[in-house]
Amino acid sequence: MYSRPSLIACSFAAVTLSALVATATPALSGSRDKAFFEQVSGQWKGPGEIVAGKYKGTKFTCDLTGDAAQGKSASIKLDGFCRVGVFKQPMSAVITQAGNSYKGKFLDGASGKGLDIISGNVSTDKIVVGINRKKLNGAMIARLQDASTMNITISVKVEETMVPVIGVSLSRQVDTMAVGSIE
Repeated sequence: MYSRPSLIACSFAAVTLSALVATATPALSGSRDKAFFEQVSGQWKGPGEIVAGKYKGTKFTCDLTGDAAQGKSASIKLDGFCRVGVFKQPMSAVITQAGNSYKGKFLDGASGKGLDIISGNVSTDKIVVGINRKKLNGAMIARLQDASTMNITISVKVEETMVPVIGVSLSRQVDTMAVGSIE
């Protein structure tokens, strides 16, 4: 099947994507989608774990930065890395509105070592995107628990059932340096 580094890279790519979709009414989705992407912009950091499959129990941490695109259509670009022990994997994802859905890619897409984003939907506090790589189909759900916590689940389709394989909990990173005046 896939080598461990390749599977971990795909998993992390999917996690990176994760920061984003859900149930939206197409006529109302434009401004709500942009608002969601603006909410997830910024720096996020946190632990994750592969919860099913050959590498079940593998723990990792991710450090990601999201930048919502300026302009008419809703989109976001994510960059950063995920780390397993001493191994550090660069992460990147681009998600762009395409009509009433979304398209994009993790890393270099399914034609390379990543995943394609083939569909998507955004709500006030959640994004759900369809992911694909050859015969692998699945979904990533990223939900804002509150303004500083985002939970991500990546599931793959096994026969007719969606099986969760990765879980990640990211915390917003805020610069806490105190600024004052000199008298």
